[in-house]
Amino acid sequence: MITIPYLTAVSTYFSYGLLFAFGQLRDFFRRFIDWWLTSNLQGYAPICLGHEDFYIRRLYHRIQDCFERPISSAPDAWFDVVERYSNDNNKTLKRTTKTSRCLNLGSYNYLGFGSFDEYCTPRVIESLKKFSASTCSSRVDAGTTSVHAELEECVTRFVGKPAAVVFGMGYATNSAIIPVLIGKGGLIISDSLNHSSIVNGARGSGATIRVFQHNTPSHLERVLREQIAEGQPRTHRPWKKIIVVVEGIYSMEGEICHLPEVVAICKKYKAYVYLDEAHSIGAIGKTGKGICELLGVDTADVDVMMGTFTKSFGSCGGYIAGSKELIQYLKHQCPAHLYATSIPTPSAQQIISAIKVILGEDGSNRGAQKLARIRENSNFFRAELQKMGFEVLGDNDSPVMPIMLYNPAKIPAFSRECLRQKVAVVVVGFPATPLLLARARICISASHSREDLIRALKVISKVGDLSGIKYFPAEPKKIEQSKNDIKLD
Repeated sequence: MITIPYLTAVSTYFSYGLLFAFGQLRDFFRRFIDWWLTSNLQGYAPICLGHEDFYIRRLYHRIQDCFERPISSAPDAWFDVVERYSNDNNKTLKRTTKTSRCLNLGSYNYLGFGSFDEYCTPRVIESLKKFSASTCSSRVDAGTTSVHAELEECVTRFVGKPAAVVFGMGYATNSAIIPVLIGKGGLIISDSLNHSSIVNGARGSGATIRVFQHNTPSHLERVLREQIAEGQPRTHRPWKKIIVVVEGIYSMEGEICHLPEVVAICKKYKAYVYLDEAHSIGAIGKTGKGICELLGVDTADVDVMMGTFTKSFGSCGGYIAGSKELIQYLKHQCPAHLYATSIPTPSAQQIISAIKVILGEDGSNRGAQKLARIRENSNFFRAELQKMGFEVLGDNDSPVMPIMLYNPAKIPAFSRECLRQKVAVVVVGFPATPLLLARARICISASHSREDLIRALKVISKVGDLSGIKYFPAEPKKIEQSKNDIKLD
C-alpha cells in the first residue's frame, strides 16, 4: 500500500481543488455564452452534459499534449515522435512533418520483438505474402488457418497447459471470457487494482463481485471465508462458483503477485484461480514462462491462464489456456471467438516465431540473452532510481516501474521536460489511477543498452530535481580514490 507524505497529499488536494474551482467558474460563464449562441439541435438533449465531460474539458485538455503522442517508426529502444502544436490552448492538436528521435521508455516492447528481428521478420513477411493482412472472418467461419492452429499448439506447449485458444485482442480476452465463465449466482473475488478489462468483464458477467486489498493474501482469505459463510445475497444459498482473479505483474504498480499464497488459499476454499499474465508472460522466469516459473507454482494449480501477445511477443491478441474441456467450452460459447475477426495471420506468425526464439528453437541462444538482459536492465534501472531519491513502485525483475508524481502539475512538467531532452515517457493520472496517485510509468526493454539506461537516468534525475519529485533523500555517491592517490604501506 502506498503511503502518501502528509504535505504532498495536502498540496495535491489543493491543486485539484484549484483546478476544479476555476473549471466551475469557467463553466458558469460558459452558460451565458451558450444561452446567447443557441444550438441548432433544438429538441435534443445535449449529447455531452457539462458535468459528464467536465474532467476532459477542464483538466485533461490542459495537458493533452502529454498523451496519445504519435510515433513514425517501430517501437524500438529509440523511436521517432511526431511533433505537434496547438492554436487553441491544447483543445486540439495538429501534427507536423517534423519528428524527434527519442529514447523509448514507454512501449511494452519487453524483449525487443517490436522492431525488426532477424528470425521473426522474414517469416512474418512470408506469411503476409501467403495469407494476406487479414482473414476477414471469425474463427468459426473462414478465419482459422494452419498458422492459427500452430499458434494454439505453440502457446499450449509454452505455458504448460493441456489446451489454449487465441483471440484477436488482449483487452477483449478478459472482458469477453469472464462473462462466459461465470454468471448470476457466482462470486468473483478480484484484486482491488486489477486491470480495467477484468473489471469490465466481471461487471458484465452478472456475478456478485467482491474486492480484496491489493496483493494481500490474508485479506483474500478473510473475504473468501466471510462470503462462503454468508452465501448469496438475500437467499444465502451456496455460491454456484467462486473465481479469484489476480494478475501476474500489475501494470500500474509493477508488483509481482503473491501467487503461491493465493493458490494455497484457493485450494483450501475450493475456489478457481484466474491468472492474468499480460505483463508477465515472456518477460519473467528463467525461460520466460511467466510468474509460475518465477515463483515455482505448478501451472496445474492455476485453473485459467490468460495472457496477451502485445508485450513480450511484439504482436497483438491474447490467449486463454486451461483444461481441454474448458477450451472446448469457450470455443463454443465465447463471443470473441464466435464473432470477432481472428488474429491477422502475419501477427500469429510473429508470435510463433518469437516463442521459438525465446525457447531457443531458432538454433541460437538469443532468447536466453534477451531474458537475461531485460532482467539485468530492469533491476539496474530500478536500483538507480531508488538511489536518486525517487519513490519507485514494484518488485525486482519486473520491467514495469512507476515513479510517483502525485501532484497534477507535475504530470505535464515531468512529461514535457523529458520529451524536450529526447526521452519519451508515459505519465498516468486519474481515472487510470486514484486521484492522488499520479505517476510516470517506465517500461524497460531488452533492446535498451546500458548506455541508453544511463542516459535516461541522467535526464530523469535532472527533470526530477526541476519538478521536485524526489521524495526521499538520495544515497551519497561513493567517492572513488584517484589513481594518483598515495598508497600507504
